[in-house]
Amino acid sequence: MTKILKQGKSKKESIQEDAKVSEAVSSMIKRIEENGDSAVRALSEEFDQWSPESFLLSKEEIEEIVSSIDERTIEDIKFAQKQVRGFAEEQLKSMKDIEVETLPGVILGHRNIPVNSVGCYVPGGRYPMVASAHMSVLTAKTAGVKRVIACTPPNKGEIPKETIAAMHLAGADKIYLLGGVQAMAAMAIGTETIEPVDMLVGPGNAFVAEAKRQLFGRVGIDLFAGPTEILVIADETADGEMVACDILGQAEHGPTSPGALITTSEKLAEDTLKEIERQLETLPTREVARQAWEENGTILLVENEEEAVKEADLLAYEHVEVLTKDPDYFLNNMTNYGALFLGPETNVAYGDKVIGTNHTLPTKGAAHYTGGLWVGKFLKTCTYQKVTKEASAEIGEYAARLCQIENFAGHAEQALLRVKRYGKAAVQ
Repeated sequence: MTKILKQGKSKKESIQEDAKVSEAVSSMIKRIEENGDSAVRALSEEFDQWSPESFLLSKEEIEEIVSSIDERTIEDIKFAQKQVRGFAEEQLKSMKDIEVETLPGVILGHRNIPVNSVGCYVPGGRYPMVASAHMSVLTAKTAGVKRVIACTPPNKGEIPKETIAAMHLAGADKIYLLGGVQAMAAMAIGTETIEPVDMLVGPGNAFVAEAKRQLFGRVGIDLFAGPTEILVIADETADGEMVACDILGQAEHGPTSPGALITTSEKLAEDTLKEIERQLETLPTREVARQAWEENGTILLVENEEEAVKEADLLAYEHVEVLTKDPDYFLNNMTNYGALFLGPETNVAYGDKVIGTNHTLPTKGAAHYTGGLWVGKFLKTCTYQKVTKEASAEIGEYAARLCQIENFAGHAEQALLRVKRYGKAAVQ
């Protein structure tokens, strides 16, 4: 039986906070719908104190930014992008166009067609998320998207040079120094100077995530994403230092980031609590990490691996680290997670920054029904059909009867017309 050793905020509290964000975002989107560029500029001035002559960076500006970055950093970015591109290319190979003859004269197929245009959001603020450029822009380009634009906010009035470089090296067609709800709405709705896109992708704070939710429908999105989450599943073979380190490593993202431990070892749970307090004394980002842990941290004590799987699937967290004697048990039995990190040799930071898997993943329980961003998200699997005259006459008889069962007279007539045109009576 599961025992709760520590629990974070209630669902009711989270819902109340979400409602406030939703109302604010709705108002901002309406302003941009009504006033276009002027509303975008006003919001940028209000939230980022940023109002350049143009939010779009010119080719010359981008080249100057890239050339100002030290060679080691550029090499590191290129290394990470090589890993992301390589894995995305392998995933793309699994997406096959097909064409089959299901009955004599009935040919069905599908084609995987890239979305025409994508807007990528790369977060900034407290942490300029360089890696998000690889995960969004680069993956979209690997999928074959023709037009990819990217937005990132200024950092306290400064240009986030490394992020711009990563966007450029990833293949962004246009780069805008613009953040927040105003960036998401401008890309989705379009303004006098920004052509709208077909799809929005990328992580962001609560306001950016809510903007994406509200804009879904007029554009596609990768997935609904909230604050980053980490779950560590551990047994007696793990140690508190590593568990605490990996939970706090995600807690530093923001004060609303949940961190959880599911363990079969009460001693490990106690050691982890002590280690978290010890590490918070020296962690440079301790202020944010402490609030996240105190308000959103959870520890569950379970009896065995089977119960651990059950609880983990109920949580359906974004990142799941498995520090047990048999990590593959969870690979083979868990069904609800964004990404698994199996064994102590790997960790969430690898997936977030460099190893090659995509770091834009489902949160807030969305792993119950979707995986994360990948090359396939940028492809539309579109079906087609071709039928010979003889097959049309045969299929038409079935179709007409099935349409009549549903009282769709017009549908039935479509089928009967083909029977009349192409059936044996017509041929005779």
